[in-house]
Formats: sequence, structure tokens, C-alpha cells
Amino acid sequence: MMEAWPTVAWLLLLTILADWLKTVQSRDFSIKDIILLHPSTTPHPGAFKCFTCQNAADNYECNRWAPDVYCPKDTRYCYTLHMMDDHGDSVSVTKRCATLEDCLFTGCAHVTDHGSQVCSSCCEGNICNMLVPRNESSAVFSSTSPLVSSSGRPHPAALSCILFGSIFTAHHV
Repeated sequence: MMEAWPTVAWLLLLTILADWLKTVQSRDFSIKDIILLHPSTTPHPGAFKCFTCQNAADNYECNRWAPDVYCPKDTRYCYTLHMMDDHGDSVSVTKRCATLEDCLFTGCAHVTDHGSQVCSSCCEGNICNMLVPRNESSAVFSSTSPLVSSSGRPHPAALSCILFGSIFTAHHV
């Protein structure tokens, strides 16, 4: 009867190890990965932070090693560029603080005949760029502030977005 215990112990150890490996291989970054944002004084009114990285291997690597710094005063949005292979697996993730002009074009485009694609998105809000865009439904520009003022007039930057987008579309149709 005593000889069965080493076998049971090995099975339990292998089960625990297998569960741990599944956890380690999971590469999706979640809100649970943000343990605690340390309170600090903001450098200017309305200051915010974005996840920031350049050509990270995937979203987890980007968010995991993103520096905890405030965005420059002239920025208002968080920008994400996600490159994927033909299977939809991440090839590169770039995230940064952005101006409205940086967010003129969001969406997805195929970059090779083999199905590789790149998707970009912009969002407004503190560390709002936790996820990466993977398709047209997530590759969007989301703003909490209206691009039209209460007087009904479009924000000057919004006019340039609309005008530039119309010109771009007209030349590429």
C-alpha cells in the first residue's frame, strides 16, 4: 500500500505543473495585471497615462513593461498599432500617447497577400489602451468628449479630420 503513494504524489505534481504551464502560456493582459496604480501628483490638469511600448512581441509584453509616466500636455488620446500574422497571432504591438491628428485613421488593413494585417485604434481616458485591436470592430476611435461643441459647431480639429478623410476616400475609391 505504501508503494502507491509515490505514484499518486507524482501524478498530483504533474497535474499542478500542467495547470501552471497553462497559466504561464496565457498571454492576454487583464485588469488583474494592474495591481495598484500608485497615487502621484499630476504634472498638469487633466493629465493621464497610456500604455506605452515600441514593437513589443505581443500585448502582454507591451503592457507588462510599459513605463508608468504621464502623457505630454499636447496629447489627449492613447494610440495602439497591432500587427498580426495570417493566423491572427501578434507580431508587433506599439502603444503611445497621441494627438487628435495621430488618430485620423483607425481600422485594419491587409499588409501582405498572405493575410497579415495591421489594426490601429485610439481611445480617450486613463490607460484606456489596455487591449489591442484585432479586427474592424475593435479598431476604432473612441472618445468620451464630443468632437462637436455645445453650440453645434464641430471642433476645428474634427473639421480637419472630416475634410482629410473625405479627400483620402475620394482619391482611393
